[in-house]
Amino acid sequence: MSDFVQKANVKRSVRTLTTKIADVATLNTLVQGVIDTNAFQCVDHVVAGTTINGVFRGSQSFGIRVLYENPTTLKNMGNATAKASTVAGYTAASTALVNNSALATAIGGTAVQDTENEGYSISLTCHDANGEDYTVTFTRKTVTVSSYEDNAVVARVNTWANTKPALA
Repeated sequence: MSDFVQKANVKRSVRTLTTKIADVATLNTLVQGVIDTNAFQCVDHVVAGTTINGVFRGSQSFGIRVLYENPTTLKNMGNATAKASTVAGYTAASTALVNNSALATAIGGTAVQDTENEGYSISLTCHDANGEDYTVTFTRKTVTVSSYEDNAVVARVNTWANTKPALA
């Protein structure tokens, strides 16, 4: 019987933010800035005859949370949550939940979006000049670099993150 033999030493590094990212727009702007400026010096590559961008959005998720408060007592009567896979979907779903009078009536309160307790995540897939692929995942509270071998990868991400006040 054959045994598994380690072929790589993949790593994962996490930066925990001192202040969580304020909102979807701030997170989206940070991530789009990485893509637009190629901040991590990623390189395009060819797979099965198709050119793949050096950095691109992988998975993303935007959680929406709405509380239903009694307008007199401000007591929480209930909540509703939804998840969207795009910023546009997040915006539309937020508006739909907050403005859904039938749902507010059924729960028994006034809808108030609870952005403070919403969760957002965007992952970028990057191809390094050394040939390795890695992922950088941004959430409201952390930035995670995963599946890298060369420490120079995480050093580049760290150097860039040090220039972004929102990632302190």
